[in-house]
Amino acid sequence: MTDAATERHLRIEGCAERGGQVLIFPDVSLGDADDAAIARILIEGDRRAPRIAWQRFAPMVHRMLKRAFGPEHEIDDMVQDVFLTLFQRVHTLREPHALRAFLISITAHTIRYNLRRKVAIRWLRFGEPADAKATDADLDSREAVVRLYRILDRLGCDDRTAFVLRFMEGLELIEVSHALGVSLATAKRRLARAWRRVVSGAQRDSALVEYLHGTGTGAAP
Repeated sequence: MTDAATERHLRIEGCAERGGQVLIFPDVSLGDADDAAIARILIEGDRRAPRIAWQRFAPMVHRMLKRAFGPEHEIDDMVQDVFLTLFQRVHTLREPHALRAFLISITAHTIRYNLRRKVAIRWLRFGEPADAKATDADLDSREAVVRLYRILDRLGCDDRTAFVLRFMEGLELIEVSHALGVSLATAKRRLARAWRRVVSGAQRDSALVEYLHGTGTGAAP
């Protein structure tokens, strides 16, 4: 289906019958639907809502998961898990305008769950593979990313999730604390601890430090 056809399909007015009452849903398109409107049609069970929510938020969820686990990790199943959880739990959302924050929180929970699972699998395999030695004075972006994720693999699940949300996804501190379900002070402590460990690991690889500064990741928390 082309983008234009998808747009036309999503603009078709819908209705549903619930408890003997016919509910008329507004004409919603990807271009003009705000988060609150999407939340409301999800809650009311509009058949168009899952597709609209997917097309609006899937790029964000995919990006967050890819940044959390690295380019070598398959994350399609996790993206689907995030949206299945959203569809199952959206009725618990009290403030429709907070749909994005609600979805970020679900994604953060998914990141932590799968990081813990990854750690458990690694222990079952009797430890991590040995780190590659830094031999080149200059790194291409792919090699730099591989080395960065080796450092992130040494972080605790909660600290790594906080680091990804703040420094890779660019969320505000208050958004990080909400996504993790912790106080602002706790979020700051986790970020400071994660930052120290990442910097400490990167400082042993001068080329990686140079790469991180070049990408803007070298800003202090």
